[in-house]
Amino acid sequence: MKPQAPSPPIALDQLPHLKELFAMLNAGRHVNRLSEPVLWAELEREAAQYERVFGALGYELRIDGRGYAWFQTAEASGTVSKATRQLALLFMLIFEQQADAGQHLGRFVDWRIDRALLAGLLDKNRALLDAEGLAEVDALAQLLDTAVRYGFADAANGAWRLLPAVFRYLDRFEELAANADLAGDAIELAVAEREAS
Repeated sequence: MKPQAPSPPIALDQLPHLKELFAMLNAGRHVNRLSEPVLWAELEREAAQYERVFGALGYELRIDGRGYAWFQTAEASGTVSKATRQLALLFMLIFEQQADAGQHLGRFVDWRIDRALLAGLLDKNRALLDAEGLAEVDALAQLLDTAVRYGFADAANGAWRLLPAVFRYLDRFEELAANADLAGDAIELAVAEREAS
């Protein structure tokens, strides 16, 4: 067997934002093309170098071509799990409300999320939000501020904008919806076959 050639050295001089990117990603944040264009451009340009550096440190860097990157982790703390669960619920309800209003889900980065939209979510989903301790507009606003800290949203002028990292949630919602549709189709087929016999 031929010995493997050593990898070329990592050109740290080509990674001027290494410290800043590591601190951000290690804190559980996402790097987003829209909110951190300089960091994103460097990360995209030097993706292989960053993957090697972070990999050598024991981190798995994930870069999604739709404009966001994060460290993939195997397990999360209880606090992160609660925040993740609550963010998933909030994003799902926002997507549902916007879909009902005729908005294209893939264009969520263009939506303006304000207190009026949050009040509408609360009116429509009070019992569900109450079960998560989110039965007030202020609690939903605080949760969106959490989304800002993790790189899922930006806040400006009393409103929020979802960032490309939210595709992680949208992809999962669409996957769950497709699986639910498949399960429903399978049940209908089984019932139809049973009735035909």
